[in-house]
Amino acid sequence: MFAVDLIESAVVLLDVCRTRGLKITTAESCTGGLLSAVLTEVPGASDVFERSFITYSNASKTEMLGVQDAVIARHGAVSAAVAIAMTDGALKHAPVDIAIAVTGVAGPDGGTDQKPVGLVYIAVQRRNAPATAQRFHFTSGTRHGVRTDSVREALRLATEALTS
Repeated sequence: MFAVDLIESAVVLLDVCRTRGLKITTAESCTGGLLSAVLTEVPGASDVFERSFITYSNASKTEMLGVQDAVIARHGAVSAAVAIAMTDGALKHAPVDIAIAVTGVAGPDGGTDQKPVGLVYIAVQRRNAPATAQRFHFTSGTRHGVRTDSVREALRLATEALTS
């Protein structure tokens, strides 16, 4: 169901978490649970994967994660500020050590000149540490490609955050 490299990356991230005794959560918008699905495709993921927040709408970001309406209004749902607010909210609402958030425009519609299809922000935050967010512009040309590329980068960024 998933590309081999995605599963391999998930195994690495989960092993790092397991070795360090860390729990992980995700807060997903444009990936709609795909990141969580890749993580839970790995046998034994429940040792370290605690839960996921699928916050596709702006209202769900506010209700489930506490992302302030003012942050969404000021920066837009597809922004570094919202991705960081999503990790912060996930850490506040789950007994975990690290949170990964993904928000973006998967397409094929919905893009603008300022926020084109393929624009994605991924944030990673460890408990009691500042979040980092990175901007990506994936150009695969397909919704599936944007979502898959987002998952690939999210796994990479989370693993780097724990091993650097």
